[in-house]
Formats: sequence, C-alpha cells, structure tokens
Amino acid sequence: MTRNFLNLSDAGGDAIAAMIADAIDRKAARRNADGSAWPKGRVDADAPLAGHVLGMVFEKNSTRTRVSFDMAIRQLGGSAIILDAGTSQLGRGETVADTARVLSRYVDILMVRTDDHAKVEEMAHHASVPVINGLTDLSHPCQIMADLLTLIEHGHALPGMTVAWLGDGNNVLNSIIEAAGLMKFNVRMAVPQGYESDAAFIEQARAAGASVTLHRDAMEAVAGANVVVTDTWVSMGQDHAHNKIAAMMPYQVNDALMAAADPGAHFLHCLPAHRGEEATDSVLDGAQSLIWDEAENRLHAQKSVLLWALGKLG
Repeated sequence: MTRNFLNLSDAGGDAIAAMIADAIDRKAARRNADGSAWPKGRVDADAPLAGHVLGMVFEKNSTRTRVSFDMAIRQLGGSAIILDAGTSQLGRGETVADTARVLSRYVDILMVRTDDHAKVEEMAHHASVPVINGLTDLSHPCQIMADLLTLIEHGHALPGMTVAWLGDGNNVLNSIIEAAGLMKFNVRMAVPQGYESDAAFIEQARAAGASVTLHRDAMEAVAGANVVVTDTWVSMGQDHAHNKIAAMMPYQVNDALMAAADPGAHFLHCLPAHRGEEATDSVLDGAQSLIWDEAENRLHAQKSVLLWALGKLG
C-alpha cells in the first residue's frame, strides 16, 4: 500500500515519533568524532535511498521547502528533479491526474507544494508512487515535523505541553492542532474574529483528548505557555493585506508576551518573517527563539519523512 504524507494523521503518532527519533539519530551521525560537521553534500553513511529519485512540483514559490527537500534526498543518496508549474505542462492546462500518472513512471516519490489541498489529494489518488504535501492552503505537515523535532531537541516533552499560537488561523496552525491530538499536547490559539482555524482539525484533536481553546486576548493565550508560535499574516496570493494586518496587530509577538509565557518557553516561526509585523526583531533574534534550528530541521525531519513514505522506516 502506498504511503502518502498529505497530513500528519496519514502517518499517525507512533510513526511520527519514529520519524523524529530517526531524524535525531541521522542528524547526530553527520558529525565527526571531534564534533565538526560533515560537508552538507556528503551522503549519509548508509545511503538508504541510493538510486531513488524525488520529483518536486512547485506551484508556489519556495526557499526552505525547495532547498531542504533537495538536500534531503541528496544526503540519503538519491537525486531530485524540480518542476515549476510555469515551466511545465501543468501551467498549460495538463490535468493534475495526468501529471501524476506520467511522473509516477519517472520518479520514485513526489513532493507537491501548491495552493488548493484538493490538488495534492488528486495527485496522490492518481500517482502510483508516494506523495508528500510540501504545503497547501489547508495544512503544512512537513513544517510541523521540523517543529516537533526542534522542541524535543531543546528539552520539551510533547505530552502535556502547551503551545500558544498568535495571529492567523492558517495551514500551519491546522497542522499544529492535528499534531496536538496525535502527540497529546494542548493548543491555545489567539486569533482575531473571522480568522479562525479549520473546525475539522479542532474537532479531530479534541476527540483525541487534546485541549484546543480559542482566545481573543493574546496575553491570555500565552500565559504560562511552553511554546509561542506565529507565522506571517499575509500568505502568497492573499488579497486585502492592509485590512488583515490591522486586524492582526494586537497579536504581534513582542517581549511583553514572551515574558508572560513559561520562563523556559521557546519561540517558533516557520519563516519567512515580516519583521515588525507578526513578531518584533527582539523576539525573532532573542534568546528564546529557535527559528534557525527550526529552519535547519526541515532538512533532517524531511529525510525521515522520505524514508517513511518509501517504506524504509516504521
């Protein structure tokens, strides 16, 4: 049976834990005995995906997703082919279904970064190889894998942890809420009226025993929280940016909000950051910020996602 990774629940809690453990081990193994790091392009000692090809389809611009997946497959011993919608037949009207059928004849696994979540579902339905969701408007599971890895590395135990989210109820928040149900932590989301997250993710997480609460007051949401998370307020292609930014300003993460969180709290942001909007420079660059480790861990987490999807893990 083909293993797709369109949402975190496609894998489940046990597989997520196994992927994180594998990512920790692989990351540690890329250091010499003296602690120095290997060159980024050096292949892992076991080269588990030697000869495998990852096809990447981009309908949205990307920095971290593009580079991290490209480097992930290289470090696992494989190679990548990148297609942009504007320079492929997808941009000229070829259907997602036909594209999936054709690419499955060329590559071993696909990663798709697009807008409508229905597109990645259709790709998975018609592909005969695993499909990974690199981002859709609905969810961003690969980002949350990196986030969970980062938090565990920095001493957080996932069960019982409290995550405070400030800002837009977007795809990243949806996946955080999904992770809460699977990994048994809790979410307080502070969002303005009209910008709430997807109700289905909330219901699913609550049914699994997670506490997911909605707050209009940012200080109330962050009080005593173990992790504070935000994201850019205006995603690519969204209209009415001026009105949205005005609605979001009360949820800007600043030093006062971080001071209200748990003394050992950390700050996450999946990047790119619009400095001075969703978070201040002092938070983004502060001692509690893990954003650079978080960005690096896209690479390490996605290596394990690739291995899981190809049946090499778990």
